[in-house]
Amino acid sequence: MTDTDPQQAAPRPKIQVNQPVFFISAFLILAFVLTSALFPEQAGSVFDAVQAKIVRDFGWFYILAVALFLIFVIFLMLSRYGDVKLGPDDSEPEYSYLSWFAMLFSAGMGIGLLFFGVAEPIQHYAKPPVGEGSTIESAREAMVLTFFHWGVHAWAIYIVVGLALAYFAFRRGLPLTLRSGLFPLIGKRIHGPIGHAIDIFAVLGTMFGVATSLGFGVLQVNAGFAHLFGLEVNTTVQIVLIAAVTGLATLSAGTGLDKGVKRLSELNIILAIALLVFVLLAGSTVFLLQAYVQNIGAYLGAVVQRTFRMYAYEPNAWLGDWTLFYWGWWISWSPFVGMFIARISRGRTIREFVTGVLLVPVLFTFLWMTVFGNTAIALDLGGAAPLVQTVADNLPVALFEVLEHLPFSMVASGLATVLVITFFVTSADSGALVIDMITSGAAPNPPVWQRIFWAVCAGVVAAVLLVAGGLQALQTAALASALPFAVVMLFICYGLLRALQTEVKGSPMNLAADTLPEEAHLSWQQRLSNITNFYDKSEISAFLDDTARAALEAVAVQMRENGFTPEANYRADLLELHVPHGDRGVFSYTIRARSFRSPSFAWAETQDASQEKRHYRAMAHGSEDKQQHDVTGYTRDQLINDLLNRYARFRLARRLP
Repeated sequence: MTDTDPQQAAPRPKIQVNQPVFFISAFLILAFVLTSALFPEQAGSVFDAVQAKIVRDFGWFYILAVALFLIFVIFLMLSRYGDVKLGPDDSEPEYSYLSWFAMLFSAGMGIGLLFFGVAEPIQHYAKPPVGEGSTIESAREAMVLTFFHWGVHAWAIYIVVGLALAYFAFRRGLPLTLRSGLFPLIGKRIHGPIGHAIDIFAVLGTMFGVATSLGFGVLQVNAGFAHLFGLEVNTTVQIVLIAAVTGLATLSAGTGLDKGVKRLSELNIILAIALLVFVLLAGSTVFLLQAYVQNIGAYLGAVVQRTFRMYAYEPNAWLGDWTLFYWGWWISWSPFVGMFIARISRGRTIREFVTGVLLVPVLFTFLWMTVFGNTAIALDLGGAAPLVQTVADNLPVALFEVLEHLPFSMVASGLATVLVITFFVTSADSGALVIDMITSGAAPNPPVWQRIFWAVCAGVVAAVLLVAGGLQALQTAALASALPFAVVMLFICYGLLRALQTEVKGSPMNLAADTLPEEAHLSWQQRLSNITNFYDKSEISAFLDDTARAALEAVAVQMRENGFTPEANYRADLLELHVPHGDRGVFSYTIRARSFRSPSFAWAETQDASQEKRHYRAMAHGSEDKQQHDVTGYTRDQLINDLLNRYARFRLARRLP
């Protein structure tokens, strides 16, 4: 949405950034890349030392923080706050349940499922954290551990960020940025250094999270090409592949074709389901369905114990290599995925949001891990394929080794490779968009070169991390970048709870005052008209020029008679009334025309505002309000009543007689 008419907007500037966030983030990323590229051996040693330090001294913090995130979102789902809408009380969801679930499903998919779908269950089966490996018992335990890492904890992390973004943006009218989540705690200081620091942490976390996924993806693509065409597996080839796929992502960003991104995302879903159904039907179908049910039951029975398991009495490296790495990876990805699920969830209640996001992607992920993981374990247990040795020698090849033992293996392997590439491109492109939104201060249409810049950065960081230390460097980067952002997320939870506590009967309460003003009384015909009508710019301009201006002038005249000195300003599509009260501040009331664009399925693509179909509303804002409210269609007396209600709030907050 924007405050100006796109038809009359000035030419788009060549750079639209929040300078402290953009330049500090770029500098830190550049410094990291140069240091790792120029001193790879020293960088590898530093990565090892950092990961050991985090696991030793902060492992408990990651475990406790993620547990608190899960407890927090379940509490919101079950509490009275679950009825609060992510938007005005009369807002409705923009997408049907079917479309919403489909998009949540697409968000749950990614390079990680393809990379770890076979590799993780096999590794836990071969080397469990405690006990003997390559047994029936270790096979059961392997699936519980895999479900634990990919289950409700991961999506609880995403929910914390997504819910805060959706609530403060759609219900409180704040910018769709991470800093808005701390507004109840620090107020307008979110626009200062504290807010900049929060966004910088989010940029670094997203960058290293995306780079980690790209690193896993290129290893999988290299393994797929080696399996299909005999291409050599080495770092040089992998860097070339990163450059090629980053080039595709850059091309996608540069063309700005909304339909192209949408179709590529839909292709991901179709290919993923096709591969899953193929393996389910080509493998032992009945066994896999039985295992799916049993795995879920075993996971539910162990989830509480696993949540707090630190291996304090039997210390080993397993916790840092697996659980802590995953928690760090999910936290670093949370700004990206959180923004996605926030964008598609306007109008839903908190209970709908938490229930849908917590269950739908998790159940699909469990099915994916069962189909690929149990198929791999069954092949190894039965002696059909030495998958334990394959994973130990060349982890990315494990998926293709499983597909080799199924019918039409070359077709399936080719499908898996194409799927990794499409995920690769969309991850780089969409991740670059999210970083660009954060560093541009949520600018509606930033220049394309900024998005290209961040897409290239993601590819460069992934390449440098592979050179500096392979998977170990990728794991350390995700783990370290998530540490400060985990602290921010805890404050976001507290800020969201504080804001929800100000809700009265489902309506958002002003955070700076003790009571809500009495709203203007609208007839049901007016309410229906406001909900169903879409106004063009000329209609809203006429409303401001006639009805709204008359209301503000009437109040200004009466205030002058009562000894006040109001100042009224009337500009194109903006009316303002300011009433000074000495050292108690100035009461302000504004009404402006605002344009809104229609929602798009392809959330990851920002369209050119000049090509968008827009409708207009008259939005009012008082001094003590933290969000604008719609006054389209009000009569003169109703506008005066609304203004005086806001003025009464101002006097109450400033303790005026």
